[in-house]
Amino acid sequence: MAWVCENNILIVGLGLMGGSYARALKRLGYHVSAIDSRESAIEYALEQGIIHQGSTQVDEAMVSAADTVIFALYPGVFREWIETWQHLFKPGAMLTDVTGVKACIVYDIQAMLRSDVEYIAAHPMAGREVCGVENSDDRMFRDANYIVVATEKNTPEAIDWCKSLGQVLGFSRISVLSPEEHDRMIGFVSQLTHCIAIALMTCSDNRHLVDYTGDSFRDLTRIARINDVMWSELFLLNREPLVEEIDVFMGELEEIRELLVRGDREGLQEKMRLSTTRRAYFDKPV
Repeated sequence: MAWVCENNILIVGLGLMGGSYARALKRLGYHVSAIDSRESAIEYALEQGIIHQGSTQVDEAMVSAADTVIFALYPGVFREWIETWQHLFKPGAMLTDVTGVKACIVYDIQAMLRSDVEYIAAHPMAGREVCGVENSDDRMFRDANYIVVATEKNTPEAIDWCKSLGQVLGFSRISVLSPEEHDRMIGFVSQLTHCIAIALMTCSDNRHLVDYTGDSFRDLTRIARINDVMWSELFLLNREPLVEEIDVFMGELEEIRELLVRGDREGLQEKMRLSTTRRAYFDKPV
């Protein structure tokens, strides 16, 4: 299914990710509208030329004109939005999202959705430790990964369409996972890392550490500046995979602790060599 420049694109939720999508798509010549409950977000996006038009209310004409609708909402709000407003979609409209968990939401939405529109889930693996359209920046998509999260209800055409969206936005690597595969992966590479960063910042209240710390601590705890409303919802919706990943991590940390207690230098070095080898997989080519 071709992705063409005359498409009318509606973004529902104009925060950091929705705003970044809007910047990229408008810059590339697409007609971009947005709905967000915050008047300040719509005003900023219009003033900065991020969108062509916007509304703080669900605008029937705006929704009905959209060929593509991109949802950048929290999972619970996303589900409620579809339940309430799906009657406004144009027949043949394509829907996608940026939601950080999938199994708990994708099947529900596909089950309730009208048969003449299609929802194909996606997850842009990019972000910043700040929020809001004021901090949006589509340059963060460059060299980033993009995941199409498909189910048996998705047509091959929709999967190809969603892949092409990732390409248009500038992502460098595009993968296809099931909702379950996605949530297991995200529990490790994203949610567990945020848990570690949170724990590092909450286990000590020594505020003088800022006078001594180096870049390693700053790099490791960058994501500890966190949107508590969004991330607490994502953690709880993906609690089983996340708890399993925390248990594995705690087991590994306990092994390192025991090596220290025993004074086992060779064991520590073996762990470090393995760590160095595996970290190299993630190095981006220069």
